[in-house]
Amino acid sequence: MNSLLLVAHGSRREQSNEEVRLLAEKLKHRCGENYPVIHAAFLEIANPLIPAGLQKCIDAGASKITVLPYFLNTGRHVAEDIPEIVEAFKQNADVEINIAAHLGASEMMLDLLVGVAVE
Repeated sequence: MNSLLLVAHGSRREQSNEEVRLLAEKLKHRCGENYPVIHAAFLEIANPLIPAGLQKCIDAGASKITVLPYFLNTGRHVAEDIPEIVEAFKQNADVEINIAAHLGASEMMLDLLVGVAVE
């Protein structure tokens, strides 16, 4: 079963973390047919952290997990931290885990920016 793990940075501001969790819930309604299991996780500061989020997907029956970095730029977190955390987790997991391109890498970003700017 396919699973999607939306990964954000994490914030001391709980309302920001809750926005990410709510976004994961909204994704269930949009792409639940492709990803029957969708959860949110955080790089740091907030829970669940990425390893716990991955385990949550596995516990829900996932055999393949796509990690979706909810980041705009290819900073250290996207280029190094997330891949390192995922790779360490994969060493002890019997599941396929892939990391999707971060949000800012999408060609749709330009259309989104234009759409928001003209609203």
